Amino acid sequence: MYTIGQVSEMFDLPVSTLRYYDKEGLFPGIRRDSGIRKFGEKELEALRVIECLKKSGLEIRDIKQFMEWCVQGSETYPQRRELFLRQKAAVEEEIRRMNRVLDMLNFKCWYYEQAIKDGNEDRLAHIRPEDMPEEIQQAYESAHSISA
Repeated sequence: MYTIGQVSEMFDLPVSTLRYYDKEGLFPGIRRDSGIRKFGEKELEALRVIECLKKSGLEIRDIKQFMEWCVQGSETYPQRRELFLRQKAAVEEEIRRMNRVLDMLNFKCWYYEQAIKDGNEDRLAHIRPEDMPEEIQQAYESAHSISA
């Protein structure tokens, strides 16, 4: 069993956040000794899932719904699975978007490296993608594509 302070350090979360999660009912059945929260492996795993869902963009009220489904038992497996499928799709879309951002950054790093070597942007102002190194050409095309 772990104290709230220990869990705070383990997960790099403020104690106030853990108290808030508890107040919102995200740790159903958490044990208390003389009013002090005691976190077991069940609560640690719940916290891992909570943090995953939060980072995937889910709001606390929806995470609370998920935790309520967990308490309800196996009949809520379909709802829980659907929630994770939705969040997985959202994260995959965000990764695609961020990869396009990374491609633009890679292209611009190359671009300015070339401008520094040349002492100006004259050559680059008229460069065609097919005249770029293959990796940079791919980054350029990805970053400049209209569809996401």
